[in-house]
Amino acid sequence: MHRAAIERLLPAAYQRAAGPGSVLGALLDVMEALHAPDEAVLADVDALFAPYRTPDGFVAYLTRWVAMDHVVATPRPNAPLPLPVGRLRDLVAHGALLARWRGTPYGMRTALELATGVTGFVLDEPADRPFHVVVRVPPAAADQLALVTRIVEAEKPAAVTVEVTVLGDAGPPPPGPADSTPDRAVGRARVPSPVPVPAVEEPS
Repeated sequence: MHRAAIERLLPAAYQRAAGPGSVLGALLDVMEALHAPDEAVLADVDALFAPYRTPDGFVAYLTRWVAMDHVVATPRPNAPLPLPVGRLRDLVAHGALLARWRGTPYGMRTALELATGVTGFVLDEPADRPFHVVVRVPPAAADQLALVTRIVEAEKPAAVTVEVTVLGDAGPPPPGPADSTPDRAVGRARVPSPVPVPAVEEPS
């Protein structure tokens, strides 16, 4: 509040005593200066919760709001983030989409692509191993296996086992039965197959 606004809240006798050079006047000046930082924050408080406007130090906190805090889980306090803050903002911005598709191949691939900044992840379901998924990581993301594993463990259905491997130079294996059917399945749990779209768009 500005000094004049604070002064109007005082009884008439105090207002008369708050003239220039008075002790009460100086106190009101101090009150105005103390209020200014908090009022500046409140005037733009919505920016704190906007993924691309919030301060860098607040982005990791917002991951808890969209159930993506496992991405930044670190064993030591104040440890550096495992991925650039820009990619972390992308994850927060797509939090609702990821929650909607959690447990599906599309959801897992989208989370992995947003977090690593790399495309080309392949999810296979071996026909001889029900409720098992093999996540094949593109070579460009081979240096982020710890992050990839953490995301895979959080995004997969609870009853499904997984293994994470790096794709060889020969490229991805041919599509298996799960890729050729109208419906995709994770651990044989039938889910609709979204039309392939870029990771930043919601599937139609």
